[in-house]
Amino acid sequence: MNLREFQFAQTLIFAVEEINNNTNLLPGVRLGYKIYDSCGSIILAIRSAMALMNGFGETLSDTSCQRPPAVQAIVGESGSTPTIGMASAVGPFSIPVVSHFATCACLSNRDRFPSFFRTIPSDYYQSRALAQLVKLFGWTWVGAVRSRNDYGNNGIATFVEAAHELGVCIEYSEAYFRTDPKEELQRIVDVIKGATSRVIVAFLAQGDIIPLLNEVREFWETAFECSFENSQMTASQCTGLESLLALQNQYTDVSELRISNKVYTAVYAVAHSLHNLMMDAIHNETQQNVLAPPKVLEYLKKVNFTSTTGEQIFFDSRGDPAARYELVNWQPDDEGTLQFKSVGVYDTSAPSEQRFVLNQGGLAWAGGQSQVPVSVCSESCPPGTRKAQQKGKPICCYDCIPCGEGEISNITDSHDCLPCPPDYWSNESKDKCVLKYIEYLSYSEIMGIVLVFFSVFGTTVTILVAAVFFTHRDTPIVKANNSELSFLLLFSLTLCFLCSLTFIGRPSEWSCMLRHTAFGITFVLCISCVLGKTIVVLMAFRATLPGSNVMKWFGPLQQRLSVLGFTLIQVLICVLWLIISPPFPYRNMHLYIDKIILECDVGSAIGFWAILGYIGLLALLCFVLAFLARKLPDNFNEAKFITFSMLIFCAVWITFIPAYVSSPGKFTVAVEIFAILASSFGLLLCIFTPKCYIILIKPEQNTKKHMMGKTEPKAL
Repeated sequence: MNLREFQFAQTLIFAVEEINNNTNLLPGVRLGYKIYDSCGSIILAIRSAMALMNGFGETLSDTSCQRPPAVQAIVGESGSTPTIGMASAVGPFSIPVVSHFATCACLSNRDRFPSFFRTIPSDYYQSRALAQLVKLFGWTWVGAVRSRNDYGNNGIATFVEAAHELGVCIEYSEAYFRTDPKEELQRIVDVIKGATSRVIVAFLAQGDIIPLLNEVREFWETAFECSFENSQMTASQCTGLESLLALQNQYTDVSELRISNKVYTAVYAVAHSLHNLMMDAIHNETQQNVLAPPKVLEYLKKVNFTSTTGEQIFFDSRGDPAARYELVNWQPDDEGTLQFKSVGVYDTSAPSEQRFVLNQGGLAWAGGQSQVPVSVCSESCPPGTRKAQQKGKPICCYDCIPCGEGEISNITDSHDCLPCPPDYWSNESKDKCVLKYIEYLSYSEIMGIVLVFFSVFGTTVTILVAAVFFTHRDTPIVKANNSELSFLLLFSLTLCFLCSLTFIGRPSEWSCMLRHTAFGITFVLCISCVLGKTIVVLMAFRATLPGSNVMKWFGPLQQRLSVLGFTLIQVLICVLWLIISPPFPYRNMHLYIDKIILECDVGSAIGFWAILGYIGLLALLCFVLAFLARKLPDNFNEAKFITFSMLIFCAVWITFIPAYVSSPGKFTVAVEIFAILASSFGLLLCIFTPKCYIILIKPEQNTKKHMMGKTEPKAL
């Protein structure tokens, strides 16, 4: 005996009797009923339907199919599979079938089941509601168990489809039927125990969940606390005459009648259809018999009434009611008995984001836990990582791979890492793009401070040397070394020291053009002065030869013109460079991936190397001439000091080229500044230190006789 089906039958009887006693619904008409027990069998369900159509006879005759059906509608079946068979059999005869518990989505097919209705929502909605519920709790790794029938197969198929759309993976899917051997049931239990998922979605008929043996006997013995066998363990022996009316326990508990209420609603839906049909016939004064199943079917499609519970009852074009589910949670009471507790609703008529109304605080979990259980194949990937699917496993099984340099993911379970914009870089946690560090040689850093110090120091020393020379401008050593070129050389050296400051600081359009042109022009001016002094030394000694008047060809005017001419050539090169392709500030993003180098792009490489090449050509010419004049007779031969200065100058700039090319970022600028300062200090120290030494330390040697080498030797 199936206790639940027995309860359904009692509910149908109650509803029919209630309608018969209602003077407002079907007045003057009494409903009758015939109840068959199909025992969940497809064959018995079809046989019962045939019996209901053909006058309740156990056998068929030649006239059985010629008379009108014995019933106007059929309420049932509970199972989806028997209902499919029954609805297929009676559908061609347009006999309405209203099920209270057949939920298979396949029954919504109006082509196959034109006369089928139900008062319980289709599994189409239930499966999707379960998938959304699983997603709501964050379960992405679940198992599935189903009955091996239409209800289980169709329900779980719809659930799997909806789950995959929501990113939920199924670890296993097993099917079971009550007639399977125990070995098959044990195999499924072993699969569940060996699985890593902690959540099971079940589409199981009651008989498959609890395959009770000897149902009738166990029910009677448990309900009345008696036994059909003689036993001293029980208080009394069952007689079979015990009354169900006086029974008050879990089997007769009417506080949980959700499905029984669907039976009640199904009976009332048929009754309202009959009532509307008869009222229309009376209104239209129709004399013929209007109570025919096709007519009832048409009115059942349009039925719309409010039940005693306040629920609006109607059917859509597929014979389905509005899908609304109550979410219940099995919770133990104080006595340890499991009770149903309502914790929310799922209403498909509400907007998609408002369909679930759930009181998570009222939930009770297995083991008395208060937190939602975790059922995932892999833990969520935090921001800063991306998901990489594990080979050969579902998409829910993945590894969390950290984002690469310059990439971020700012959401949990990101499938990809997004590259940062060109001006940005990923932070350490790879979850946010931050502005790249902008690097340039600044005045505030140690390297910049050191270079500024030496630049200012060189400028100061040069000015002090110029002051010494100006103070002693009438002394022989200053006059003998062409004081005009010396002062011009000191002025150009001051500019050389100062021009190094233009290389420090944030590059701008004007600073980029100024730093390279100022460097090129001041150094040519400097080398031109040194070259002029070297030529003066050579010409001076040639002028001492008999009949030589070479000095008139390289007097003060020619010296000024030579310096001006050499410098104007460099000025012309710089002007052409600035007109054709001038230097400009450039954001170098290729040298380093995590920072931006602000530097000055030279624009035209030809113009840049032309400036350096011209300086190098003048320096080489000056070095050669000074080298040739190094052994000319004189107590103070300036050519040897110029030779040393040019040797240092050339060495510095020869080593500068590979260092400049290979130095990264701001160090390129530092190398260039170092070359400027080193060569400037070399010129200053080699050319002017000996003179300052005589002027300040050995003033007795600052005489014309000493300069000409006519001093008397000292006695030993």
